[in-house]
Amino acid sequence: MSQSNSKLSKLKHFIFGNARDIQDSSTFSKISLVAFFAWVGLGADPLSSSCYGPEEIYRNLSGHTNLSLIVGFITIITIFIISTSYTQIIKLFPNGGGGYLVASRLISPTVGMISGSALLIDYVLTITISISSGADAIFSFLPESILGYKLWVAVFGLFILVILNLRGVRESVMTLTPIFVIFVLSHIFLIAYVLLNHLPQAGNIIESTSTEFSSSVSQLGIFGTLAIIFRAYSLGAGTYTGIEAVSNGIPNLREPKVKTALKTMQYLTISLAIAVFGLIVSYYLLDVKFVAGKTLNAVLVEKSTISWNPIIANIFTLIVLISEAAILFVAAQAGFLDGPRVMSNMAHDNWLPRRFMSLSDRLVSQNGIIIMGLASLILLIISKGSVSFLVVLYSINVFITFSLSQLGMVRHWYDVRKHEKKWFRKFLINGIGFILTVFILFTITIIKFGEGGWLTLLITGVLVAFALLIKNHYNNIEKKIISVQRKLNPKMNEIISMLKRNKSKDVNLECVNKDEPTAVILTNGYSGIGLYSFFNFISSFHGVYKNIVFVQIGLVNTHSSKSIDDINKMNETILQDLNKYIYLAKLLGFNAEHRSAIGTNIVEEIENIIPSILQEYPKCVFIGGQLIFKGFYRLTKILHNYTIFEIQRKLYQLGITTIVIPISLDDIDILISKIQASTSNSINVQNRIS
Repeated sequence: MSQSNSKLSKLKHFIFGNARDIQDSSTFSKISLVAFFAWVGLGADPLSSSCYGPEEIYRNLSGHTNLSLIVGFITIITIFIISTSYTQIIKLFPNGGGGYLVASRLISPTVGMISGSALLIDYVLTITISISSGADAIFSFLPESILGYKLWVAVFGLFILVILNLRGVRESVMTLTPIFVIFVLSHIFLIAYVLLNHLPQAGNIIESTSTEFSSSVSQLGIFGTLAIIFRAYSLGAGTYTGIEAVSNGIPNLREPKVKTALKTMQYLTISLAIAVFGLIVSYYLLDVKFVAGKTLNAVLVEKSTISWNPIIANIFTLIVLISEAAILFVAAQAGFLDGPRVMSNMAHDNWLPRRFMSLSDRLVSQNGIIIMGLASLILLIISKGSVSFLVVLYSINVFITFSLSQLGMVRHWYDVRKHEKKWFRKFLINGIGFILTVFILFTITIIKFGEGGWLTLLITGVLVAFALLIKNHYNNIEKKIISVQRKLNPKMNEIISMLKRNKSKDVNLECVNKDEPTAVILTNGYSGIGLYSFFNFISSFHGVYKNIVFVQIGLVNTHSSKSIDDINKMNETILQDLNKYIYLAKLLGFNAEHRSAIGTNIVEEIENIIPSILQEYPKCVFIGGQLIFKGFYRLTKILHNYTIFEIQRKLYQLGITTIVIPISLDDIDILISKIQASTSNSINVQNRIS
């Protein structure tokens, strides 16, 4: 390795940390989250909504603040209904997947893709609006003269969060935990202080509230009152965003995952309900009014501490408001935790490029994190960090996912009603959840459509269109591969039978000359594509190489590695595939052995294996196959890895020859005839030698 590469490697390890050992049985436990830290990582998003959700409710009551108590009560009921319905989703889908998996499995894959696309846009907006709101909160303390730097601070905050998440899920959450704890404790104290101070006047408060409510009804009428209540309720829907995060993030949780997820959901639900209802009641009790340039929470803190010692009051105010600013940055964490997970699930089902299933050596979804960061950066720059613009885009998409998830669960409970004893209770919970979420979705879409809501629907529609094109491409490739396998398998049985009948004498390992030319064949499972590469090599170079080393790397990604048991099973499968190749090679009279490894990057693992192969077989040539894909190379490169070319570049730098065998799936019959011809040639060569 060159000196420059060594320096880059050291810098990478300094910034992102050392690679994790996937062979260590404790690794997966170390990177998982217990319920408390899961609450921090996944609960910051919904809890941060208390910084703007209750304020949005209060703002849309047209001065009838007494109605906030009714809206607050309905909001609490909605929180518990949505969280209970997602608890049912967690139990039904213990491996995670959330709204995407529910809609995919219980309605249809295409509906699931729409749900996943909406959720991805929502997570990008979660990151963007959280960071923008955090920057707004920070600059509310600072002089107006430096307001021009607000966007740069937001961009810097985004950059820091990307780095933290690339280091690892657990590391990023633990770093942000102190901010979360300060926010929770300071707001619990604030709410408790206001409520306890007004407890002696509870009777008078109830009486005056009843009088105010009667006055509102007489002024507005029943329907007018209901219209204001439901408008405020719908426009405060940002309060519920993030509740779905736990069901999406189950793979990040500590075993037993379902138990940890349910406990996390309890923490999230109770804390969110207390924060939202507590703040709404506090606004009402202190008769908080809107003040230009200040959040409603800032006004609440000032009014509640007006009788305190000025120094203590100022310190407490700063703690509360700074913790609110900071929690908004932490809230972006939910987007970085769950966004890449949704991308991975969609990539697994061929809706997105498969590279989104890849993991870095820190066992994080590196590509997903980077894409989420870049998308948020673009939105930050386009919107110039304007929270008012981003809020319009924010809530629509999450309620698309909510509604489809509830619909899927309603359908499921109805379908299993004959086998599930308590089906009706569960059906009722999801049914009410469906009605509420659809009502909010339509209300927000209608009210916000002309203000920019159309834009988020357009962006989601574009993502859906791309997903359909990607799915179509992968489906065509898979059909061709299956066709190859169907035609090739019976032919391979004939070929192996023919080789057994003409089997040469076993290779005498004592006579093997490892200084002779050696072919290092890169395989990816014992499949039609791998066999084609192998027989193509024999046909093209028969008599040139005496030794063959088969190399296979097990790729650890988001769906292949959930525990050390998965790693062990992968290793067993790799060894079985390699032994089949060795058996076939020895039937053809070659000296054959294998090398294998498991890792997150095939090129790096190959690079690690090279020295041991070169030491034993100094005259080796690396050989690998590459499927030919129709279309522009730059576009197909996004959808396919072209790993062999990356390996070729690495080996070129080391002065090692690499031969790439092009494989076309459109000429299946030609492919089979080549295999038969190369086998016949090999048998003839063996017979002549004999």
